[in-house]
Amino acid sequence: MAKNFGGFDLNSLMSQAKKIQKQIAEAQENAAKETVEVSVGGGMVTVKANGLGEIVDIKISKEIVDPDDVETLEDLVLSGVNEAVRKAKESMEEKISALTGGLNIPGMF
Repeated sequence: MAKNFGGFDLNSLMSQAKKIQKQIAEAQENAAKETVEVSVGGGMVTVKANGLGEIVDIKISKEIVDPDDVETLEDLVLSGVNEAVRKAKESMEEKISALTGGLNIPGMF
């Protein structure tokens, strides 16, 4: 017999939560295979990140490599990495939000 708690069928609620949890786990697995790409400095630095926010590739144009101005290259790489991670996180949050109906479930992403 289903247990009602405040008008809610607790068994049904738990079943739905497990289903969402499984879908989120699958979305995270798929995210590891997807990539986002960001170019900064007019395309001088390109950074790719997977859907988990892990950097998977960085390309640096030879034209930006200047031994007398390493700071510019450092700034571009840092900017590209931060933007790629932000885009990957945003993409994952959109997927999770679609699965949870927009509910912000702590610890899910």
